[in-house]
Amino acid sequence: MARRVFLHVGAPKTGSTYVQNVLWNNQGALRGAGILLPGGNWAQDQAMTDLREVEWRDPRASWTWQRLADEAAGWHGDVIVSNEALGGATPEQAARGVAAFAPAEVHVIVTGRDLWRTFPSMWQQSIRARNTWTFTEFLTAVEEGRFPTFWEMHTPNRMLKKWGDLVPAAQRHLVTVPPPGTPHDTLWKRFAGIVGIPDGLCDLEDPTANPSLGAAEIEVLRRVNGALGEKFPHRTPYQLVVQRHLVNAVLKNGRNDVRFGVGLDRAGWVADLAEQQIKELRDYPCQIVGDLDELRPVNMKESSSPDDLDESRVLETAIETIVGMLEHADELTRVPNADGIRALELLKLRAATRLKRTLKKAGRR
Repeated sequence: MARRVFLHVGAPKTGSTYVQNVLWNNQGALRGAGILLPGGNWAQDQAMTDLREVEWRDPRASWTWQRLADEAAGWHGDVIVSNEALGGATPEQAARGVAAFAPAEVHVIVTGRDLWRTFPSMWQQSIRARNTWTFTEFLTAVEEGRFPTFWEMHTPNRMLKKWGDLVPAAQRHLVTVPPPGTPHDTLWKRFAGIVGIPDGLCDLEDPTANPSLGAAEIEVLRRVNGALGEKFPHRTPYQLVVQRHLVNAVLKNGRNDVRFGVGLDRAGWVADLAEQQIKELRDYPCQIVGDLDELRPVNMKESSSPDDLDESRVLETAIETIVGMLEHADELTRVPNADGIRALELLKLRAATRLKRTLKKAGRR
C-alpha cells in the first residue's frame, strides 16, 4: 500500500509542464528514492479523462483512474499523480478521485499564478486546444460570468475548496508561482519540498520546454482552427497532428516577437479579483509554499492584443509558417522507411496551400 499520494491537480499555465517534465525525465531516480509515478505521462492524462468522464476522451485509451490507483496500491513508498486538467473535475468526481487511493494519506497540491499573467496564457492555451474565440471575446466571457470553467480550473481558491476540503488541512498545499526574474528552479524547489524530493536528486534540465507563442503566431493558429471544420477533432487527433506538426515543430520556432496581454482598461477589475482571491486564501487552512503576495499583479502596463494585429503581419506570419512546414516536411521525408509520414506530410501540405489562399483573401478585404 502506498504511504502518501500527492495529487497535483492544477492549474494550467502555472509551470505545470515544467514540473511534470522534471518528474518524468527523472522517473528512474525518483523510483530509486521511493517515489512512484504510476503509469506514464500519457497514462495519467488518460486517467484524468476517465475520472472527469469527458466526451473527448480518446476511445483507444486504456488507462482509467482506478487502474492508476491500483498501481499505486502496490507501491510501498510515496506516489505522485500530476495533471493540470484535474482542476476541472466536478466536486463528485474529485471525491471519487481522492477516495480511490484510500487508505493512503492523500495530499492535494494546487498551484496559483497572478491573474494578469494567467488571462493571456489561458486564452492561448484554449487556442492550442482548438478554440477559435478572439482574446477580447475570451476576456468578455470571463468578465460577464459566461465562462465558469475558467474560475474552476484556474483559481486556487476554487480548486482548494473542491479538492482540498476532501483531505485534512495539513494535507492541503498551495504553491504560488514566483514572479519574473526569480531563479528558474524556484518553482521546482517549492513543489519538491512538499513531496520531500531531496535537492540534487533530479536533473532540472528541461529539453521539452513549453514556450508561449507570440501574438501573430497564435492568431494564425486561431484562424487555422476555424478553417479545420471537422478535421482533427479535439483532443487526441488534434494533438497528434496540429499540436505536433504545426505548433511544436513550426510555430514555437517562429519569431514570436509580438507579445500581448490584458489592456489597462481591465487593470482595476483584475486587481480587485486578485485581492479577493488573496483574502479568501488567507482565511483557508492550508500550507502556503511561496507568498500570497505573488498572486497580486505587478508591472501592469498597456499591452497589445492579437485582435489588433495588422492583416499584413498575420499574412506574413502565415507565409513564414508555411515555409516552416515545408522544411519540417522535408526533414520527415528524409527519415528512413517513412512512407506513412510522407503521406501525412502530403496531406498537411495540401492543407497549408488552402490556408495560404484563405489568408490571402482575408488580406485583400
